[in-house]
Amino acid sequence: MLHGTLTISSKNYSSWSLRGWLLCRMAGLSFTEVMAKPDEKNRQELLLLSPSVLVPRLTHGYVTVWDTLAIAEYVAEYAPSAGLLPYDQAVRAHCRAICGEMHSGFHNLRSALPMNIKARHERFKIFSGARPDIERIKEIWNECLDKYGGPYLFGTAPNMADAMFAPVCSRFRTYAVDLDDRLSDYCNLILDWDLMQEWAEGAAAEEDEMIELEVEF
Repeated sequence: MLHGTLTISSKNYSSWSLRGWLLCRMAGLSFTEVMAKPDEKNRQELLLLSPSVLVPRLTHGYVTVWDTLAIAEYVAEYAPSAGLLPYDQAVRAHCRAICGEMHSGFHNLRSALPMNIKARHERFKIFSGARPDIERIKEIWNECLDKYGGPYLFGTAPNMADAMFAPVCSRFRTYAVDLDDRLSDYCNLILDWDLMQEWAEGAAAEEDEMIELEVEF
């Protein structure tokens, strides 16, 4: 089996690193984590996820791929038996569509509710511009749970979509976003997932040395 490296940044703050790591683990890849350690001059560039930083970045054999959605497609092709994408073509297209929407949208949510796994607010006033993003995510989740029966977005096992939305579950818990029982159960399912627990343990052990910016991270 090929052994790769996955370059990531903060486990506490980096939602994109979390997505890439989950996808690689779900695909069963053997890899070593490489933690990017920017100096102070480059720190904010990393936090802003400038394309020049290329994090997360997977190096796997002769392949180097960055951008979380590109990593998702690569590992789904490399390990088709892992079930990262649904078997049925129409369902697979639906999964890709909501993953793409998560990847390219929800900018107000990202800036208003930056990922911070260690933090927990009992109450948090959510910027009005982020509310339509939250409602759209609820709509996506409800549609998937209705259509495919749950408990995950596309049925009985987690797939690419759950990995892409996992940091949103963390954000919703951090900022006490109001959810009905079904969506709260979905978030708890994702947050109790053994891979998410492992990542959260890494976040808890991380030194509080990075600047938390009020932007997507």
